[in-house]
Amino acid sequence: MFSVIACLAAVLLDRWLGEPRRWHPLVGFGRVAEALERRLNRKPEQAGRSISLGLLGLLAAILPVLILAELLQFTLSGWAYLLFQIVVLYAAIAIRGLTEHGRAVSDALHGGDLALAREQVGRIVSRKASALDEHGVATAASESMLENGADAVFASLFWFLVAGVPGVLLHRMVNTLDAMWGYRNARFLYFGRAAARLDDALNWIPARLTALTFILLGNTRAGWQCWRTQAAVWDSPNAGPVMAAGAGALGVSLGGPAPYASGVRQRPALGRGPAATAATIDDAIGLVSRGVWLWLGVLGAAAVLFDVVAGGLL
Repeated sequence: MFSVIACLAAVLLDRWLGEPRRWHPLVGFGRVAEALERRLNRKPEQAGRSISLGLLGLLAAILPVLILAELLQFTLSGWAYLLFQIVVLYAAIAIRGLTEHGRAVSDALHGGDLALAREQVGRIVSRKASALDEHGVATAASESMLENGADAVFASLFWFLVAGVPGVLLHRMVNTLDAMWGYRNARFLYFGRAAARLDDALNWIPARLTALTFILLGNTRAGWQCWRTQAAVWDSPNAGPVMAAGAGALGVSLGGPAPYASGVRQRPALGRGPAATAATIDDAIGLVSRGVWLWLGVLGAAAVLFDVVAGGLL
């Protein structure tokens, strides 16, 4: 029951305060990761050396934090540890932040300001925003809401429930390292491989639970069919199920060609139905939000049932 209370309190705190504006722990962690990468990734073209040093950098970044979390777990107790759990989980999830970024894009599109919409979507995606038309902006933002909902919200809740504070910290740190080092370019192809593979492993179950959540809360039949037939052709083993199921549940078409600095990338189609619009972004935000409340409701019911059964057995 304490874990459910921590999840509910962290979600409400996030809704109330949003992401920390100053001294966000992930920002500080990112600076440490940048320093480690500059120090270790001196010869990125040497495959074996770069992979080994990338693994060393990953361990050097995350182990001190995990050790500290374990020490605090044994030092704190009762309400003090519950408060610690709430604060850590609040810092890990980003429901309001995700919503604010998505709304900034959809509001600009609703207002007919394509230039502002491009500027706002450029803050949350890596594609070349200046080359996007209205549908391209809406597609990019909708995909970001679905994928980041899985990474920054549902996976954090999952790992907190499975492994407590160390679990959620491990997931968020590895996810951050993957976002920083997981590029498939000359500099990071080998160095970032350990972070990318570990991130894939940590997100495998949460991504599929997220996809299941989306199809339960949207067009269930279309979401399931799109997940089953489209996810496997996507280049990411975890983003594929999430975005295919999400697009099908929303009844829209996502994926397709997308412009990047290196050129246009031809991506498989996802979902079925009309092209994305500003309303699609709002719908994707709503799908993530409803999914969070569904998880909290299921967790609360499971905790109550467990207490009833345990009480009866005793």
